[in-house]
Amino acid sequence: MEHLQDIISQYGYWAIYILLALGIVGLPVPDEILMTIVGYFCSINILRYSWSLLIAFSGTMTGMTISYTLGKKLGKPLLLKYGKWVKLTPAKLNKIDRWFNKYGLWTVVFGYYIPGIRHLTCYMAGITGVKTPRYLLFAASGALVWCITFITIGYYFGILHH
Repeated sequence: MEHLQDIISQYGYWAIYILLALGIVGLPVPDEILMTIVGYFCSINILRYSWSLLIAFSGTMTGMTISYTLGKKLGKPLLLKYGKWVKLTPAKLNKIDRWFNKYGLWTVVFGYYIPGIRHLTCYMAGITGVKTPRYLLFAASGALVWCITFITIGYYFGILHH
């Protein structure tokens, strides 16, 4: 946690954007902790709440768009070729495809709150061929609520402990 605080203190909004984009793609960034620290920094006037929210949302959407695009361009061919190594047969892939087209976009919205799921839903939306505008609508809705939630938690935590 101290390491994240140091990075944000040193690089500010750029760090928030880059860390969230990389974290959503799947690199080991503790996104919820990062967002809570950002909110805390807003409460002690190191960062501005509105700017933090805008930058966090932008970083999150960048990561989600990259993941979706990778899933769309590379995912299905890779899964068809190497899926057998992780017991993902074409029949299972078709089943996932049907399920995701029926319920998956809601998983994108609510999956933000479940580490690991948040990352997979983006790739799966691309792999299963969800149309880009529809994906972006659901992804943006979930990203906005997620960013507001964790930045606000950190903000009020900072107010309570000052």
